[in-house]
Amino acid sequence: MEHPRSTAAMQDDTLGDDGLLGRALIVIVDDRVSTGEVTDTIGPLVTELLAEAGLVVDGTIVVPGEAVAIRNALNTAVIGGVDLVVTVGGTGVAPRAVTADATAGVLDRPIPGIAEAIRASGLAAGAVDAGLSRGLVGVSGSTLVVNLAASRAAVRDGMATLTPLISHVIAELSGLEEN
Repeated sequence: MEHPRSTAAMQDDTLGDDGLLGRALIVIVDDRVSTGEVTDTIGPLVTELLAEAGLVVDGTIVVPGEAVAIRNALNTAVIGGVDLVVTVGGTGVAPRAVTADATAGVLDRPIPGIAEAIRASGLAAGAVDAGLSRGLVGVSGSTLVVNLAASRAAVRDGMATLTPLISHVIAELSGLEEN
């Protein structure tokens, strides 16, 4: 009889020879950061959380809240062969919040369960604005794409929900490449 395996055991199976799970890219969607008006404080947090999850962060791209710029950044990540791209910002209902719209045009297959889990955990933590997030999660090529809201709390909560799932998704996507 086979026993259920822990998330840690599944992650151990997907770690490379160097002990790393894969490569990631961060896309910060923020008009003021993209013009240099304010300094990016979210990118370093996401980098730290991804490193803790066992991913190497190739870099951070900062773009304005424009669909074409977001789509180009996502395509760059996918073409670059990263395992995970995390966008931060532009997930709400404001007119310039177009990250979900741009992401939808890049995804081959959505994974609505993960997006809903991220929203649900935010709401459970008392972040009422989590219910307004239009963030998507899905696959483009062999890259997992995740949209997170731009607050530090949303990033921490979203990454806490996402981290146990990353190794499983990357393992499945690696299996798709072998077929």
